[in-house]
Amino acid sequence: MTSTKDKLSTNFEITWCPGCTNFMILESVKKVFAKLIDEKFTKQENIAIVTGIGCHAKIFDYLNTCGFYGLHGRVLPIALGLKLGNPNLKVIGFAGDGDTYAEGMEHFIHAGRFNSDFTLVVHDNQAFALTTGQPTPTTQQGYKSKVEPQGQHNIPINPIKLALASGTSFVARTYALNLEHCSKIIEAAVKHKGFSFVEIIQPCLQFNTDTKETAKLIYVAEDNKDDMKKAQELADEWNYNSKTGKIPIGIIYQVEKPTLEENWPQLASLMKKGKGWKGK
Repeated sequence: MTSTKDKLSTNFEITWCPGCTNFMILESVKKVFAKLIDEKFTKQENIAIVTGIGCHAKIFDYLNTCGFYGLHGRVLPIALGLKLGNPNLKVIGFAGDGDTYAEGMEHFIHAGRFNSDFTLVVHDNQAFALTTGQPTPTTQQGYKSKVEPQGQHNIPINPIKLALASGTSFVARTYALNLEHCSKIIEAAVKHKGFSFVEIIQPCLQFNTDTKETAKLIYVAEDNKDDMKKAQELADEWNYNSKTGKIPIGIIYQVEKPTLEENWPQLASLMKKGKGWKGK
């Protein structure tokens, strides 16, 4: 008998680098989707994924779900469009750190404000790995690449602090090589009512190889539900630059508040009926 998890697989050849940590993220996602389907939380046909451009985006080919393969930096507006078209869909966006924090930064900030009920999963390897390693907004200082042979001199941004400042109702961080924790966080994010943001710290084995050193800094923090002061303290523990200190993973902040869909009477009506605009 074919398992639910097996039904989520496709026959496309996986073209990530051998040993890429994206394999672990894919496994975590399949595990979560299968559990949600088996628990009757959602149906396979009601899961819709969105990807951008980058190594992360290949996950689109390897998941047997509905979805939209988008443009660079445009994961969030497409995901929002899907929710406006049918608020009953479980929409999960997958994006890279360059995808989200460079081309897509304006969308990232406003997604927190709007609080639409969908999830953004960011694969953060601190490099544009698909195009052979250019620096992204989270790349650490000193990182050398073909475009900056003398090293990156700009200070990296802190996406966790940006998410908190933007009013995001679910902010979490996990680690690609911790399958159990990664699955737990993604499941909690999808089940959260509102915009949920999950950053996955993901070592790159080919380009920004310094990211492999982050493993020794990671620790599992106690999940923080609605304490903003504690969330800010957790966000300040790592600045994406330091090779010392601690990197907390877990739910950094979670709060319940009205979603965009609940605030729009037309969308609230569709959710009540369990239908989209076309009556399906």
